[in-house]
Amino acid sequence: MTGDPGVDALIRQWAAEREQTPEEQEVDRIASAWLADVPRQAPGIPGQRQQSGQARWAPVEAADPGYVDAMRSRLPEVPQDLLVAAAGWWQMVGGVAEAEAWWDAGLSPLDQRALDYRAAGLAPSDLSRRLGPMTVLQHLRRGSAPAWCVARLARQQKSA
Repeated sequence: MTGDPGVDALIRQWAAEREQTPEEQEVDRIASAWLADVPRQAPGIPGQRQQSGQARWAPVEAADPGYVDAMRSRLPEVPQDLLVAAAGWWQMVGGVAEAEAWWDAGLSPLDQRALDYRAAGLAPSDLSRRLGPMTVLQHLRRGSAPAWCVARLARQQKSA
């Protein structure tokens, strides 16, 4: 799927958790049909509903559509709800351009470890730098701590 075994396992786990038996699908269909017929009340405290100025609430999206679109173009086979959940985390990294820099550097859009890497002081450009025989990204994928990679990069830069 993505080439990263950890991310591929996440996609398989996500899909397995959301698989439904035919009975569960029928229950969901009936519940959705029933809920569609229920009259909708405005949210809020009942005594204050009629006194409030705005009768409707603005819908809130869980994730920035720009992130979801950027992720969808890179991972078209991934379920939409998984992309929305991952996009919510990527929004904390920064703008879409910064997230795409991490993705171009070798991280999957479903890999939330970029938050840890960034907090440790790594930048997307650091992932391709070599620490001995391996790149920083290879070290991270093998379990090296981001702080260790940052320290090794700093030591490498001092000696250069």
